[in-house]
Amino acid sequence: MTARFDQGAWAESGVQTVQPGVHRVPLPLPNDGLHAVNVYLLEGLAEDGRLVMIDGGWAIPEARKKLEEALAVIGRDLFDIGHILVTHVHRDHYTQAVELRRLLGARVCLGAGERRGLELLNEMRGGLGSALRTLRRAGAEELAELVQVTYPDLYEPGHWEAPDRWLGAETLRFGPHALRVIPTPGHTRGHVVFLDERRRLMFSGDHVLPRITPSIGFEASDPGGRPLASYLESLRLMTDYADTRLLPAHGPVGESTHTRVAELVAHHDDRLARTLAVVGDDTRDAFSVARGLVWTRRELAFGALSPLNQMLAVNETVAHLDVLALRGRVAVSSVGGVNRYTRMR
Repeated sequence: MTARFDQGAWAESGVQTVQPGVHRVPLPLPNDGLHAVNVYLLEGLAEDGRLVMIDGGWAIPEARKKLEEALAVIGRDLFDIGHILVTHVHRDHYTQAVELRRLLGARVCLGAGERRGLELLNEMRGGLGSALRTLRRAGAEELAELVQVTYPDLYEPGHWEAPDRWLGAETLRFGPHALRVIPTPGHTRGHVVFLDERRRLMFSGDHVLPRITPSIGFEASDPGGRPLASYLESLRLMTDYADTRLLPAHGPVGESTHTRVAELVAHHDDRLARTLAVVGDDTRDAFSVARGLVWTRRELAFGALSPLNQMLAVNETVAHLDVLALRGRVAVSSVGGVNRYTRMR
């Protein structure tokens, strides 16, 4: 029997059967920010009777144990996992997929846009390099040095390997069943979501989250563009498809993807307005702007954040300022390698 889930306690261990053959399993994470990541076990897709798993979790012993317990609840075991479809390359989604492939021989699939970031990780040149460069361009040199010293082992390249298959905009077919792969760059350059049109289910990874907004502008490789602009366009793309139930990587299952997309767009519109207001009539760098904003749903001051979350905040502020520049609301100049922003009249 599967557990009955309180939507307010989505991270508690157990199995939630979303509908017959579709099971949500929250797996623990080793940090205080996000307590769990949802993986999904899909029955009845593969012709050989094996399971399709969406996202893999973080490769820690506690996550493997909880996954094994969840599989036992539905009468399965680890060796029933045949395919692991991963929404993006962040470690809480990808590293256990790699570990399970080594153990089980399961096939791992990942969005093609993640290829360069994965190469950099494996070359041991990824890590925080891109994020630290962004901090320095934002005028946060001291924060960059603090983060580099405080989190020297945030990335361990040995935890990443190339997938068995790179995914583009395509349809994956498992016998009579199909999952549409939709590239949704923004949170990472190669993020994808998986749409089950027949059952009206959207496996949204970190692209559409029900209670928080995904971090923008933070990945192993330089985004090669403006990640928030990409993210907002990827949000709009969700409304090109019929509305679905929302099956996110963090948080409870939602009843309407479209409703949450509208809320996220409104949030970023508000955030852009607040960012522009902090720029005000001065010429300011992104670090100064970030310190003038409040953060998280609790509206914390910048100084109340940990160094890692301060880094994420500055990176996200840069992303919002870049969109304001694209829209002609601010002008950008560079002085001594630091970008400075002035509101346009």
